[in-house]
Amino acid sequence: MAISLTKSAIDRIKSYSDSTESEVIVRVGVKKTGCNGFAYVINYTSSIEDEDKVFEDHDIKVIVDAESLKLIDGTEIDFMKDGLNEAFRFRNPNISGECGCGESFSI
Repeated sequence: MAISLTKSAIDRIKSYSDSTESEVIVRVGVKKTGCNGFAYVINYTSSIEDEDKVFEDHDIKVIVDAESLKLIDGTEIDFMKDGLNEAFRFRNPNISGECGCGESFSI
């Protein structure tokens, strides 16, 4: 089981981390929504729950709850910037389909 980060995602998270006083932890999960069933959720946090699975990539802690991990195990998180648009992108090997904008997916 693993969640990994690209260099671009690492750089983005570290730049955010440099602007805060405390350790930055990235929480990744999914919620039921969208035109394909599930959508990714990514937030910065400072706490880890007992049931969270913790991954470390280049000194960055990425946490995922057990239910979400079943759907996103093996996912690589990237950060893309295109003009004024910037967002985290997910390369999930478990999906069977996704919407055109990449916001939601199905398993």
